[in-house]
Amino acid sequence: MGKRIISRRRGSGTGTYRSPSHRHPGPIYHPPPSMVGEGTVVAIVPSPGRTAPVAEVDGPGGESVRILASAGLATGDKVAFQEGRVDRGGILPLGRIPDGTLVSNLEVKPFDGGRLVRAAGASALVVAHTGTEVTVQLPSGAFKQFLATCRAQVGAVAGGGRRERPIIKAGKKVLATRSLARAPFKVRGVAMNPVNHPFGGGAHQHVGRPSTVQSGTWPGAKVGRFSRATRTKRRLKAQKGGS
Repeated sequence: MGKRIISRRRGSGTGTYRSPSHRHPGPIYHPPPSMVGEGTVVAIVPSPGRTAPVAEVDGPGGESVRILASAGLATGDKVAFQEGRVDRGGILPLGRIPDGTLVSNLEVKPFDGGRLVRAAGASALVVAHTGTEVTVQLPSGAFKQFLATCRAQVGAVAGGGRRERPIIKAGKKVLATRSLARAPFKVRGVAMNPVNHPFGGGAHQHVGRPSTVQSGTWPGAKVGRFSRATRTKRRLKAQKGGS
């Protein structure tokens, strides 16, 4: 009897492939818009479930909130909420952030808490203000317009040099990717046995049949290159100028 391929087992979300909840400090989003004033950073804490560290901040009213740590943010620094000086760590509307400023954790819709540019070392660039909208260049290079009331965090996300540190030991890789609910390694299908993968087995490592699959293939056999002949033909016809 065959087994389900590893991608399907991971997709089912069982405990083996789920990120341990005790390693997450909780959801990290912008504080509510009712928090106005300056807060003080009391600690920078690691967050194994994400790539960037987290900053614990005492808000203007004494409440404790957690935000993504900006690059260069340290204990004792002041961060602004909603209004105040434009400095690293501050969470301000895009309309109040001048052109040429690096920002992160941008809101797609006003007060949604921040959705874009949240990975370690990532940053976006405020390009222009046009009336009620602000143009921002995302890390991909694309330009996107946001409402001026959408909030963003000033500065790049901390932890930008994490990829420069070698892992060295395989066990470190397993533990690090387990917190992120990712696979630490990827085994080729042709290297498996026939019971584990449709490409497995054989006298030597080869697929043995076309590796492209149709869109209607049943999930257990839907592996390989997900090419679509109709899409390819349509693109080639468009390049030739055909109808």
